[in-house]
Amino acid sequence: MNAHAHTRLRVVRAGIDTYQQPVVYMHRDCPVCRSEGFAALTRVQMHVGTQQVIATLNVVTDDHLAVDEVAVSEAAWAAVMPAEGAFATFRHPEPAASAGALRAKVFGARLDDAGCLALMRDTAANRLSDIELAAFVTACAGERLDHGETLALTRAMVAVGQTLDWGGGPVLDKHCVGGLPGNRTTPIVVAIVAALGHRIPKTSSRAITSPAGTADTMEVMAPVALDLTAMRRVVEREGGCVVWGGNVRLSPADDVLIRVERPLDFDSDGQLVASVLSKKVAAGASHVLIDMPVGPTAKVRSDAAAQSLAARLIATGTAMGLTIAVFPTDGRQPVGVGIGPALEARDVLAVLRGAPEAPTDLRDRALAVAGALLDLAPDTPPGQGLALATETLKSGRALSKFMAICEAQGGFTEPGEAPFQAPVLATRAGRVQAIDNRRLAKVAKLAGAPGAPLAGLTCALRIGDPVANGQSLYTVHAQSPGELAYALAYAQIHPDILSLEAP
Repeated sequence: MNAHAHTRLRVVRAGIDTYQQPVVYMHRDCPVCRSEGFAALTRVQMHVGTQQVIATLNVVTDDHLAVDEVAVSEAAWAAVMPAEGAFATFRHPEPAASAGALRAKVFGARLDDAGCLALMRDTAANRLSDIELAAFVTACAGERLDHGETLALTRAMVAVGQTLDWGGGPVLDKHCVGGLPGNRTTPIVVAIVAALGHRIPKTSSRAITSPAGTADTMEVMAPVALDLTAMRRVVEREGGCVVWGGNVRLSPADDVLIRVERPLDFDSDGQLVASVLSKKVAAGASHVLIDMPVGPTAKVRSDAAAQSLAARLIATGTAMGLTIAVFPTDGRQPVGVGIGPALEARDVLAVLRGAPEAPTDLRDRALAVAGALLDLAPDTPPGQGLALATETLKSGRALSKFMAICEAQGGFTEPGEAPFQAPVLATRAGRVQAIDNRRLAKVAKLAGAPGAPLAGLTCALRIGDPVANGQSLYTVHAQSPGELAYALAYAQIHPDILSLEAP
């Protein structure tokens, strides 16, 4: 009899999306559960041929699954890619090598280089459960990572992923700290910089706590899930790209941590710095500009917090060999009109096309960021970055380059429009005194963004604008009536998202 027969189950596809987390499903009476003592939420090591993955077990208590079958989630299926009729064997995984470092950090100890490397190796290899990762994220929250730990974490994230080498010469990149709805400058900046002959291989994230990440917005217009070979081909052809970083695995441990941070709805300065800079180093960047919106409801809420984060970014970036600058921007209110993937894409295209309805604030901010990034480049005449960026956008060269990048990534698609829309009306007259970025973003998320790419909201009002009683403050867009109603209900109980003062 085969020595592994008692741990052998036929693999079937569960058809369940567990968002990057490998999960397997077994009947409670199956021989593997009974003989190995597996229970719900047990971590199990699954082998299918030469492939293996560590997954979390969920136990099925009815007859939807046969006792000789194991159903696997989409993430687990992608990890092992079983052939039709394949069988899997199971065993308990070895304890994670980083368990000691994780426990020490939870109890307040400092992480050294070895501890960070062990933690990131186990994170990338899925040896740590989401519960353990949540404990790590929480232990690092606030100011619980010092500068030395931040640098060690950055190095570790780079070490466990792939890195790109573009050869000689400067490679430009930018990143926005976030927290500001609609601040979708990246596609515009990439188009301008690439049109001027610079290399800018931009890897971007999907939304963590926002209604849209740059990758979500770009994906409305062109494919972003490119692998490294395809990404390199686009950059060599057009000088720039805007692709999803998760598919090129430049910092795979960070992608796992982002998955855990999303439901927690927080991250720490140290993890933010490590997340951003590890991906810049791995992408082969040499000159990096960090756009840092500062405002009472942005991610960075005060000048003091901005100075602290900027110091950590510059110190860590310099230690990693980057030429880096931080560019503080106004974070008091949204940028552009649209909030949500397709709505932000429409704003981006309006700016690139020079349309009369293009949001002036998005245009001006994108030009300022592009200009500051160009000023970092060693071959830009001092102080001429903004003028170069402005001329490149005005001439149409940026639009041509953007379309060429989209075609190189797989083809351009015009953004669509949500079928269900409803305005949120002012209940009195006044003047816009403040805008709560976080709650405004919450409305867009409840409407379905970013999962429903056409969902979100449009808001053209800005601080200081007059508002008449009954006037539309913003319009909610949704792909289903249920999501529209859900967002409007939240807006109704938070009437001060746009707070008004007497006119």
